[in-house]
Amino acid sequence: MKRSLVLVLFTLVGLVGSVAWASSAREDSAERLQNAANVLNEIMSAPDKGIPEEVLDSAKCVLVIPHLVKGGFIIGGKHGRGVGSCRTNAGWSAPAFISVGGGSAGLQIGVEGVDLVMLVMNNDGLQHLLSSKFQISGEGSAAAGPVGRHASAGTDWKMNAELLTYSRSKGAFAGLTLEGAVIEPDSDSTVAIYGKNESFRKVLLGEVAVPASAAPFMAALQHASHKGSEHEAKEEVKDDKK
Repeated sequence: MKRSLVLVLFTLVGLVGSVAWASSAREDSAERLQNAANVLNEIMSAPDKGIPEEVLDSAKCVLVIPHLVKGGFIIGGKHGRGVGSCRTNAGWSAPAFISVGGGSAGLQIGVEGVDLVMLVMNNDGLQHLLSSKFQISGEGSAAAGPVGRHASAGTDWKMNAELLTYSRSKGAFAGLTLEGAVIEPDSDSTVAIYGKNESFRKVLLGEVAVPASAAPFMAALQHASHKGSEHEAKEEVKDDKK
């Protein structure tokens, strides 16, 4: 009788622990979505110090890693977690949860509260991302992205880089290289938000419905891409008048 009671108690404790973990994981993942939305909104509110509109509008995917703290990732000891979305025929895909680790960026050593934004710029980069393990290495794999209201005509951001990378500290964005870093799925967060380990590829291809908790991030993406489209339309009007 006592043995049975002990087994029941251990089972109940395990269930309570599992429920508490799941609830905590959902809250953490939902907070990450909100923080990523905040980063994108702040980019668009400070155009002179952020990512050029035409660069953002040309991106096939947008990945945001909010709040890398104390530079642990930067010096190789820790990793960051965030979310990403890709363009589809129906608009932006549901967010896929990602982790980034293994890279080094000496210019940012010791910086606290670093936000990281990565833009996948071409089909090669998209296919590498969809492969579920995108290692940033080799010539043309990634480059520090241009900063400012508009990209300079003299920059080569449209050329070969699969990925343009940015870091932000104290409100200012700067181009950043992450040689050797690896981008891969964050399965724990995926399960926490979607209820199961949805296929990373299916999520980014738009084959999975957007969860309610992703609403702020999706709204920020749509707002950011709308700004870029407005810029492109204005440029076309200028060309027509010439």
